[in-house]
Amino acid sequence: MSQRVIDDHAEVAHHIHRVEPPPKQNLLNELKNGLKETFFSDEPLRHFKDKSAPTKLFLVLQGVFPILDWGRSYTLAKFKGDLIAGLTIVSLCVPQDIAYAKLANLDFQYGLYSSFVPPLVYAFMGSSRHIAIGPVAVVSLLLGSLLQNEIDPLNKDGSPNFAYTRLAFTATFFAGVTQFALGFFRLGFLIDFLSHAAIVGFMGGAAVTIALQQLKGLLGIKIFTKKTDIISVMQSVWGTVHHGWNWQTILIGLSFMVFILIAKYIGKKYQRLFWVSAIAPLISVIVATFCVGITHADKQGVQIVTHIHKGINPLSVHQIYWTGEFLLKGFKIGVVAGMIALTEGVAIGRTFASKMDYNLDGNKEMVAMGSMNIVGSMTSCYVTTGSFSRSAVNFLAGCNTTVSNIVMSCVVLVTLVLITPLFKYTPNAVLASIIITAVVGLIDIKAAILLWKSDKLDFLACIGAFFGVIFKSVEIGLLIAVAISFAKILLQVTRPRTAKLGKLPGTNVYRNVVQYPDATLVSGILIVRVDSAIYFSNSNYIKERILRWLSYEEEEVKSLSLPRIQYLVIEMSPVTDIDTSGIHSFQELYKTLRHRNVHLVLANPAPVVTEKLYSSEFAMLIGEDKIFSSVADAVLTLSTSPKAQEP
Repeated sequence: MSQRVIDDHAEVAHHIHRVEPPPKQNLLNELKNGLKETFFSDEPLRHFKDKSAPTKLFLVLQGVFPILDWGRSYTLAKFKGDLIAGLTIVSLCVPQDIAYAKLANLDFQYGLYSSFVPPLVYAFMGSSRHIAIGPVAVVSLLLGSLLQNEIDPLNKDGSPNFAYTRLAFTATFFAGVTQFALGFFRLGFLIDFLSHAAIVGFMGGAAVTIALQQLKGLLGIKIFTKKTDIISVMQSVWGTVHHGWNWQTILIGLSFMVFILIAKYIGKKYQRLFWVSAIAPLISVIVATFCVGITHADKQGVQIVTHIHKGINPLSVHQIYWTGEFLLKGFKIGVVAGMIALTEGVAIGRTFASKMDYNLDGNKEMVAMGSMNIVGSMTSCYVTTGSFSRSAVNFLAGCNTTVSNIVMSCVVLVTLVLITPLFKYTPNAVLASIIITAVVGLIDIKAAILLWKSDKLDFLACIGAFFGVIFKSVEIGLLIAVAISFAKILLQVTRPRTAKLGKLPGTNVYRNVVQYPDATLVSGILIVRVDSAIYFSNSNYIKERILRWLSYEEEEVKSLSLPRIQYLVIEMSPVTDIDTSGIHSFQELYKTLRHRNVHLVLANPAPVVTEKLYSSEFAMLIGEDKIFSSVADAVLTLSTSPKAQEP
């Protein structure tokens, strides 16, 4: 337990600094500074100062199209690295694109379309040098799940439902508009409301759900549930075990799954052999297609791709729903899918920017991703973002700029024009294997264990999102993730921490007595720290919590026959702001303390807080001599005052 002493401050030469209110600002300047700090903290217009009109125009174009900046110093040596990287990620993206399109309940060619146009747009507008653009598993699943809730992807005769495809383009358009608007209006901080813990749980649950969905293709099951929850999926799987499984399909699927996993292990263990894991999916597709083609295994029940439409992306502007009931549905789906895609893409971009020590402008990234999805929706693409697996391969292959995305797009174009008919005999089982092996890495067990060790509430958010996805649906899991993230924010805002402070021996530093048991309490003075801004949502709680601290302390000093508490010092340095409700609660606290013959003292209030204390005249109410620049100043003054010597 902390000791109680009356410190001898007389031996220490100490100058007391008076707390001065900051210079007053007029309302216009205050609003201007507030908006600048909130939306323009990076000062994006500083480069335009004292520049001529043509230079300003070029800077604007350079801001929208970063390629105009780094393109001037682009060299052949950089192109060699980008060329190798682009060709390497193609071997990964082509089989993944075909597989992910099916995950979104779209025809196979739409996956390839989405790796042709959007990467080209991003190459000119994106600021990340290493991100590789294309369809990703989680967004594909989310989009497919949300679209399927509104309209069936297939007609009664089993043919693709054209209205479903139109709704997918509509959702993609609004996903792009959402992303563009967040970046243009500098509202990117909104995506941070989905906490890291919630994302870990959501991604893990989505990975499990995606893998379970692939059991249909892996086992050769023809009649399968449209639901995504684990119970419905397992009922479909075990309900067809005696008559729906195809052993040839299982053999193909498991064989290539093992092959890809071994290749991934080699690529991870020996970084110089990263290309082994990158080309494994393409090799699997080529070998499996060849084997099925020459053995006619499709006649033995092995399900195959059958047909992929040949040719480049057709325009789809006229297919987007601009009116009618599906307009609103497309908007709602697009906002959700766009936010998730943006969260994943920006996180990947920041990861590689941090690793390579260059700056990534989050708002520019949002504008770039929004633009590529808007253009993509008009050219038969669905929602795309940064792919972690492709970006990792892109990075390891030695890419230098976004030209690697241009190289990838060009090869995808060649694939669409010349090669797609060769995928006719590609078995669905090998596509299922590619998806399963791709999403395994999304299950981050180490991160979940770390969450459990460091923050139980974060772990709850993680587990809630995870189980919400696998036991109910992707959208319910996402809703749980967002709800728990907001609940944590509300809990921390409405129930902030407070601490009793004591003096560290041999110093003038005051710290939490729980963290530092050797800290000594000053006789007759209670020092409490508030670890939060004080707003209407927590002001009453803070007042009551401080009074409880005082009551506990008074009971303790009374039981030990020590001098009564005469001063309550509130350490205000963590209090970044206070509103009128907070000031009102302080006024009530002051009145309550007066009745108990205890003086209220404030230490180290921030400039904003000090200004409000003076403008509300609360500083005059408690006395300007009761506001100090530090706890040490307050204790030195109060412990040597005549009142402090009273019993």
